Amino acid sequence: MTASGNETILIALGANLPSPRFGAPRATLEAALAAIAAKGVRILRRSSWWESEPVPASDQPWYVNGVAAVATALEPVALLRLLHGVEAEFGRIRGARNEARLLDLDLLAYGDRRREGPEPPLLPHPRLADRAFVLLPLAEVAPDWRHPVSQETVRQLIARLPAGQKIRRIEA
Repeated sequence: MTASGNETILIALGANLPSPRFGAPRATLEAALAAIAAKGVRILRRSSWWESEPVPASDQPWYVNGVAAVATALEPVALLRLLHGVEAEFGRIRGARNEARLLDLDLLAYGDRRREGPEPPLLPHPRLADRAFVLLPLAEVAPDWRHPVSQETVRQLIARLPAGQKIRRIEA
């Protein structure tokens, strides 16, 4: 939800490496939420924390993941810039895709806005419908959410997830 009150803004959080400043990934994610809030983004709801196998499967440590619904007057580009700034403050250096991370913050959806092209953010996030570690936490914070392109509910998206994704709730 934004300052206008009618757009659901969803952010995914993930980490699978310990942070020198915050310790375990779960503590890093809690600190990241506090850092986002300190920058003026209101955290409306947050999911439980979930533990998931890396996607694609690898020998990396499992991730801790969650989703937050937020409110902000920032437009999508500025919000993504803020999220990337928080990642950098926490020590993330952007490298190869799918590598282990101290902190990963993704803008999943900004109301029903669609944004395509070469420049981020792409809205909705192009891979959110394929990832249990996004959809299961998302269902906790926005159970009535519909994918802006397919119009499928989050429950419908969960029902058609590819088989074999390993995930478990670690905190309610």
